[in-house]
Amino acid sequence: MKILRISCSPQGHEAESHRLSDVILRCLVEQGGSTVALAERMIGVDPIPHIGAEYTKIIGMSETEMRENAGAIRSEELIAEVENADAIVIATPMHNLGVPSVLKAWIDHVVRAGRTFDVTAEGKKGRLRNRPVFVAIASGGRFSGAHARQPDFLASYLKAILGTIGLTDITFFSIQGTGLGSAVVADARLIAAQNIRQHFARDPVVA
Repeated sequence: MKILRISCSPQGHEAESHRLSDVILRCLVEQGGSTVALAERMIGVDPIPHIGAEYTKIIGMSETEMRENAGAIRSEELIAEVENADAIVIATPMHNLGVPSVLKAWIDHVVRAGRTFDVTAEGKKGRLRNRPVFVAIASGGRFSGAHARQPDFLASYLKAILGTIGLTDITFFSIQGTGLGSAVVADARLIAAQNIRQHFARDPVVA
């Protein structure tokens, strides 16, 4: 099993979202055994450049021109990582109710007309093979449950945009209230880890 992890917090390995994704990875490793291989993109600490003028010229380019275009080269590299993965784990904080800009940059390179999706008379059709995507979200406030005090535009956006390229098997886990004190965080960690383990016991991943 080949796993691709995209980690989006500037706190890197110390981020709650990254730690939560570690629990997901442990479950995947337990199910995949010695055959698991992990590729990582720590885009929170080593950001991917946002798309620029060179990227906008990709459509209609010849193969030779694509090999000489920095935007195309970066896009192809990131898309290849997705194509080579049997499962994808995205560890991300919720920034201002939605995705952080570093994750949006990654999405803009990967979601590309004529490459990862087609525009048809029926709408956009994904070109990538579907595979499990697990999203570990950390939020300073609460966006679900009885104590929710803010909306969630992150999950709905990721469902829509990843679905555009063919990735529709998406499962979300979250640790909420990270800005509400150490006691709240400790409880949230335990609950989130329990939810993850219960999910994989109920619905194992076989690659």
